Order: sequence, then C-alpha cells, then structure tokens
Amino acid sequence: MQIQDILQNEKLRLEEFPVAARSAYFAHAGVCPLPRRVAAAMTEYLQRGTERDQEAAASLAMVQETKSVAAKLLRATPEEIALVGPTSLALSFIAGGLRFRKHDNILVYHDDYPSNVYPWMKLADRGVQVRLLNARSLGQIRAVDVIGQVDEQTRVVALASCHYIAGFKLEIDKIGKALRERGILFALDAIQTLGAFPTTVEYVDFLAADSHKWMLGPCAAGILYVRKEVQEKLQPIVQGWHNLRSPDFVAQEELEFKSDARRYEAGTHNFVGMFGMKAAMEMLLELGIDNIAAELTRKRKWLLPALQEKGYTVLYAHAPAENQGGITTFFKSGANMAEIHATLEAANIATSLRTDRTGQKYIRLSPHFYNTDAELQKLIDAV
Repeated sequence: MQIQDILQNEKLRLEEFPVAARSAYFAHAGVCPLPRRVAAAMTEYLQRGTERDQEAAASLAMVQETKSVAAKLLRATPEEIALVGPTSLALSFIAGGLRFRKHDNILVYHDDYPSNVYPWMKLADRGVQVRLLNARSLGQIRAVDVIGQVDEQTRVVALASCHYIAGFKLEIDKIGKALRERGILFALDAIQTLGAFPTTVEYVDFLAADSHKWMLGPCAAGILYVRKEVQEKLQPIVQGWHNLRSPDFVAQEELEFKSDARRYEAGTHNFVGMFGMKAAMEMLLELGIDNIAAELTRKRKWLLPALQEKGYTVLYAHAPAENQGGITTFFKSGANMAEIHATLEAANIATSLRTDRTGQKYIRLSPHFYNTDAELQKLIDAV
C-alpha cells in the first residue's frame, strides 16, 4: 500500500481510516483515532485473551518483535528499546535514573509540553541546577541557542523534537552531534515527530514517545530508547520481577538488573497496547517515513497561503525547511479563536485549541498522510 493509493481510492481510505467517514481529522498532534488494522490487531489479541492466559496469548516472541520494529523505526537495536508506556513515565525514568554531581546543571525549555519539563524541574530537589533555555520566540530552538547556553557543568540537555504549539522542528542531529562532542547527554521527547518525520538516534542518548499521536497507535503504549553505551549510567528507578534476575520467580539476595533495556521494564507488559503499536509501526514502515514526511510537508505548503489569504497569521510560515514539521498553527489578532475552534468542531472538523504562556490562543492543525485536499479545502471554507 502506498500513500497515493489511499488518497486516490476513497473506499480504501475509509476502510483503513474509519474516522474519515465522520470527520476531517486534523488533530494528530493531540490524540489520534485508531486505524482499522491497529484496532483489529488489538481486538484479535483480546479475543485470544478470553480463551487462555493473557501472557500466553501474546508470547515472548511478540515482545521482541515489537522492539525490533521500533528499533527499525529509530535505526537503533532492539536491546536499546524498552516498552514502558506513556511519554511522561519514560521521561521520568530518564530524569530520575541519572546520577548527578555537585554543581551539575541541566538545560530544558520551560515552554515545552509539561511532560518534558516537570521531571527535570523536580531534580532541583536533588541540588541540580535547572536552567531554562532562552529561545528567540515560542518554540524556536536553534542549534546555536542550545550550544550557546551549555557549559562544562551541563550534564543533560532535554528537548522536544518539535514544539507542540509552534510546530518548530528541532535539528536533532546537529544539536546532538555538538552535545556529544562536549560530553553532554541528550534526552529527546520525540512524540511530535516519531511516525511523521525521520527521527533517528545516531546522536541521541535517550528518547521517549508514546504511540497515540503521529504513530497512529493506542494510548499508553510507547517507546523508551536508551543508547547501549549509557545504559549503565541510567539506573532503573522501578524494581520488579521482570527487570531483575528472578529465576523461577524466586527473589534473590542480590539485585541484578537485566543487561539491556529490559532493565527499565519492571513488570508485565501492556500487551493489548503493544499489539496495537506494533501494527501501527508496521503500517508506517510499509508506507515509508520519508514518504509520509513528504506528504505532510506538501499539506503544510498547501495550507500556508490559504490561511494567510483569510487574514490569519501562521506561526513560522517562513521557517527553514528543516524546521517545519507536520503542525500548522494559526491565529488572528482580535479574533475569538475558541469560537472559531467550536465552529470547526460543529462542522465535524477536528482541530486542537492551544494557549501559550501569555494567554494567546491558537488553532493547531495536524493532518496526517491520509487526509485529502478536499478535507483541507473544507477546513479553509469553514474558517
């Protein structure tokens, strides 16, 4: 199956993406509707779970297969992948599991999504200096800004791969390479690009992403990536039968963690979520992430002039290509954006209403590859 097959065959599109029958869905940066094949994979597992042990209905091989698919998506190895659920949990594992020395500091962006702010702010209780990155404007984080605000005591830089309101996409490799050269760890909240744009980990030490946005998977099924070379530096902050040596389920006198990323998986997996996430990732790989990125870029280029002709301001309309993601966010000075959002909802057009620290409200558009130009036109007509 290819993207053009979906866009040119309405019967196929509705079969694969049932949400399209009831709405034009442009809110994938929030919570996605499930594709039919994803729901089917989950349903099939649940049915097997009514007939036998739920764990036996999944099999240990399924866990490894899911990690292998995730590793392919990230260009990592399965041994670097843990399946731990929500992004907030994975990021808390990272922040809580690192050891810090006196006078260490970390660099975060205060206007990132709270999931990638609060776990790092909490480290102040341990004497870590939490530095807030100074950006030129909302979400505009450039490599020069990051490198100019670290020093010899900076231990970690924690950023999002794309800003959740502004849609400004990070230059991951450029920032990561510069940090690696300085011996600074790089933690990435990748939920706003994984599944939409190539998001690889060559220069990333830690990565977290739930599947319920661009990956088109279920809620609370996600990925924690920990680079092999830094796994000994990231201590597990949860303990259970699965991540510690427990032969025959007998507790041992010494705590001995598993030798790979399984050390961050304390207990039984979320099997139903795993089946859905695996099916979603396989679909994305079948279509090709580069192809998906090209289609999302095309849609953004389509939207920009159409919104501007209506008198709206589009955030980062002229940003460099490498900084433009799948999010298109707009507002109009003096307009009631909440009212416009409600009007769109009433017309069965799903968008997201977001507010920045100043109180300014925006409408955020996040169409995916299966949205048609006719649906985009419906949106433009409605606003």
